[in-house]
Amino acid sequence: MNFGESISTCMSKTFTYSGRASRSEYWWFYLFTIIVSWGAQIVSSTIYTTGDPMVSLLPNIISLAFMFPILAVGSRRLHDIGKSGWWQLISITIIGLIPLIIWWASDTKASGDKYNN
Repeated sequence: MNFGESISTCMSKTFTYSGRASRSEYWWFYLFTIIVSWGAQIVSSTIYTTGDPMVSLLPNIISLAFMFPILAVGSRRLHDIGKSGWWQLISITIIGLIPLIIWWASDTKASGDKYNN
């Protein structure tokens, strides 16, 4: 899956937490969200002065807009390696990001499990 396909797939499956997502789909979409977030931060900081409360408005709106798509693709990515999407909750404990990153980067498991749609 290429960059454009992953963006269109993930945005069209914003609230789809079932099924599977390939590594490339997840990481290309994650890269897209990082680029858009950085762009929003740059635009916001050039429009507003430092200390203005509006400087964080655009980046916060962008973060909220991508919250559900990134959770959905993360859940589908975990399904692809045979784990439940609920494992994303361990990211709350900052140290839990380490196993999540390892799992998101792991190779696809063979089909035939309960997450295969």
